[in-house]
Amino acid sequence: MEIVFLGTSAAMPTKYRNHSAIALLNDGEVILLDCGEGTQRQLIRAKVNYMHISRIFITHLHGDHFLGLPGLIQTMGFSGRDKPLEIFGPEGIEGLMENIFSMGYYEKNFEIKVNELEETVIAEEKNYEIEAFKVEHSIPAFGIFFREKKGRRFLRKKAEEFGIPPGPLYKKLQNGEPVEFNGKVIIPEMVLGKPREGFKVLYTGDTRPLEKIMRRCRGAVLIHDSTFSGKLQENAIETLHSTSIEAADTAKKGGAKALFLTHISPRYKDATPLLEEARKIFENSFLSEDLMRVNLGELV
Repeated sequence: MEIVFLGTSAAMPTKYRNHSAIALLNDGEVILLDCGEGTQRQLIRAKVNYMHISRIFITHLHGDHFLGLPGLIQTMGFSGRDKPLEIFGPEGIEGLMENIFSMGYYEKNFEIKVNELEETVIAEEKNYEIEAFKVEHSIPAFGIFFREKKGRRFLRKKAEEFGIPPGPLYKKLQNGEPVEFNGKVIIPEMVLGKPREGFKVLYTGDTRPLEKIMRRCRGAVLIHDSTFSGKLQENAIETLHSTSIEAADTAKKGGAKALFLTHISPRYKDATPLLEEARKIFENSFLSEDLMRVNLGELV
């Protein structure tokens, strides 16, 4: 599983940072967290297939988090998409999508299911679930919590040793079904690793630091609003954002696996000081950058 940071700026894009957007890559599926202006081009630059996006979660209705939707949807239509797309957002998302489709003529031959976010599990599949929870911002806003269910990692090298080619047989073994190949029966236990805890990714969107974030982040990769450095604490309080120090404090007290600072104010041409602040409190902190890829299996 991978996290791909597509946009890491706050409010306005800069030469090096695009508007907010993060892609979660999970077994061929792409889950998009926010979709700021320019996201479709960032997907192309990052070599993430936008046609594989199954769900888009808009954390709140500030423009820097959703203005990439019209172009992305139009491009999907031009590219011949026919499978449904789910879009989640706070109250007002349905009206927003109606307004988007009223702008000009849309080449759209696929179903778009629009859902309002609630403070509950809002999507569940065989191997993961996604929970939304309210955060504290200047307008209604949500955080998104991706939880992979407990399972066993598929050992591709083991499968290759048996000569099994990538494809449907891999999927059957991952689902716990034995397969027959070259006259031999291969059972799942032969190509699956030891039982493990699933990956967890917690994205706060725009928010003040909250106890409910801290409670959820044990063992998770925490992607936290870090708009300002600790020197601008008053600005963070006034605009209902967080500082890098507050993000690190949340990660430390909550027992996060790793912290990624994002939603960086354009005032910081060099945001290294924010990272230095965070690492004094929580050592496993990282500064997100546009097009950065994070393989969750490689995080210490």
